[in-house]
Amino acid sequence: MTTPAAEGGIALAHPLRTALLGLLREHGTLTSTEAARLLGQSSGLCSFHLRQLARYGYIEEAAQPRGRVRPWRLALAGPATPAGPTAGGHSPAPGDDEFGALARELEDEGYRRWLAHRQDAEPAWRRDEAFSVVLHLSPGELAEAAAEIRAVLDRRQRRGGRGRRPVGAVIRLFPLLPADQSG
Repeated sequence: MTTPAAEGGIALAHPLRTALLGLLREHGTLTSTEAARLLGQSSGLCSFHLRQLARYGYIEEAAQPRGRVRPWRLALAGPATPAGPTAGGHSPAPGDDEFGALARELEDEGYRRWLAHRQDAEPAWRRDEAFSVVLHLSPGELAEAAAEIRAVLDRRQRRGGRGRRPVGAVIRLFPLLPADQSG
């Protein structure tokens, strides 16, 4: 028998569902047609995956559907998941919403999947632009850097068309703590 937590993992196993959750977090509400346009997928495929996310409690209808128009939003209550540490072994930070912790797990899972199957990608798509850097910023500069990065990604996110695929972009700006602060 499958547990609700395992079923939730199954619900999130498809990369399109991860992308749909990200769009809903960014836009608030979306129809399958809007999601399809933003992701370069078919409306029918997006509709199917939106219904699957709703089935497992991640999203819900945003308003009464009018005909075939069905806007979706993140579920206000969120999916039923066990409390405690995330798959990465850490507990969510105080004030951290459940979706934020879930999104970080999905980002990590997607990257691990990429690393495991990178050799199977078409040669032109085997490129990986992962990098990290340590910056020295004030709190105001941290917020400013985040806004600048969001602006760049927003301009790129609206593009679609031939030869383009969904690409994960994970940006984490956070203060580095001294090594002696383990918890």
